[in-house]
Amino acid sequence: MALSPPGFIANNTRIQSAPLTPELRFHLADETLPIWEKTEEALGEIGLPPPFWAFAWAGGQALARYLMDNPGIVAGKSVLDFACGCAVAGIGAARAGAARVEASEIDPFAVEAARVNAALNDVEIHAEETDLVGIDRGWDVVLAGDVFYEGPGAARIGAWLEALAARGAAVLIGDPGRTFLPKDRLEPLARYDTPVTRDLEDRDVRLARVWRFAT
Repeated sequence: MALSPPGFIANNTRIQSAPLTPELRFHLADETLPIWEKTEEALGEIGLPPPFWAFAWAGGQALARYLMDNPGIVAGKSVLDFACGCAVAGIGAARAGAARVEASEIDPFAVEAARVNAALNDVEIHAEETDLVGIDRGWDVVLAGDVFYEGPGAARIGAWLEALAARGAAVLIGDPGRTFLPKDRLEPLARYDTPVTRDLEDRDVRLARVWRFAT
């Protein structure tokens, strides 16, 4: 890839905090369309999905807030921030005292965003570009923010997360009411009114909940 992800992130975002995590900082975009168009132009490809890594989604924010308010959940434990985006949940886990935080994404720009955001917050995250669905590395805690928005993918992810919970992992879901959330297999832990970007969510505030897979 000729385009440099670190340079693109630096040039097309600004450092700011997300509403639920004022003590953390991230490289975030202010609006969807400009950075989306710049991504397509830079990569020479039209029809790309929005650069999800450039926004602190409500589900990830809720997870980060919950963990920093309840650090015993992750303190001294190994954590995966699955489909991490800007890594708000993983960075929250690291701040809460996790022994090791891994972060996964299938977008190389998101992987780089996770790394630079971790450095910005003086925490360590091991971010990698890979699809971890179906893999189990023995994590103590698995975080998944805003992953249940598309049917077939949601079913695949849900089955994997449920299997991880069944073998003893604490699987926490951050979700603002996505269509394919498997509520019948989850127990609610917390709820947060979360300011969001209107051009992404078509509203100014979303109710984001933290759930745990029931075992």
